[in-house]
Amino acid sequence: MKGMPRAIWSYRHFIVSSIRNDLRSRFARSKLGAVWMILQPLAQVLIYSLVLSRIMVAKLPGIDSPYAYSIYLLAGMQAWSLFSEVVTRSLTVFVENGSMLKKIVFPRACLPIVTLGSALVNNVLLFVVMMIVFALLGHFPIYALLWVPLLTFVTAAFSLGLGLLMGVLNVFVRDVAQFMMVVLQLWFWLTPVVYMSSIIPERLHAAMQFNPMYWIVAAYQDTLVYGRAPEPDGLLGVTVAALILLACSLLLFRKAAPDMVDVL
Repeated sequence: MKGMPRAIWSYRHFIVSSIRNDLRSRFARSKLGAVWMILQPLAQVLIYSLVLSRIMVAKLPGIDSPYAYSIYLLAGMQAWSLFSEVVTRSLTVFVENGSMLKKIVFPRACLPIVTLGSALVNNVLLFVVMMIVFALLGHFPIYALLWVPLLTFVTAAFSLGLGLLMGVLNVFVRDVAQFMMVVLQLWFWLTPVVYMSSIIPERLHAAMQFNPMYWIVAAYQDTLVYGRAPEPDGLLGVTVAALILLACSLLLFRKAAPDMVDVL
């Protein structure tokens, strides 16, 4: 465990070049290239805005803007897009790179790091575009610039911890990836991204507290939408949970790594 950070640092140039190659390969023959990384989540926000804005805008207090619901959606999607991409791509990262693991000697932990790095690049680009959109809509939360790096770290830690755990299990039981794709779809609708937490029935609020993405998405919404600090207890709790999950996933990965190549 102690030697893993040193090994990853030794292969930092390999990681950076792999992230660059991953981004290029995903849009190798596309005319718009990396622009699709931004257009896809923005298109999703536009669709939800057109379909649900008339229903939700009356229930979004504290924002005096005709684009209030779109602003709320963008904030939630900023958090969810990073979480979803890291977990989804981590599920099959070892299976898809099985041949490379057999032919090239390098720290296997580099693969999830490359996945995370690629997702972070996408997320940063989305954030920049989102800030431009906010400015055009007359809503520029300066306060958020202080909190977003911390929130990104917490989201990345939780996403990588869960993704790495499921990715290792998927090497040995291939149904894990299929199961998690269904879970992620359900998880999205159990998290207040496209709806406000205020419309959740009171009896379900206690259960919602056990959803880590509830606290992460709410923290993004607090800073990006309302320009206030996130709820400290909830953010602290999910940060501790994310670090514990990441540590457990790394331990499992280290124990399973010798057998993974044989199974692949």
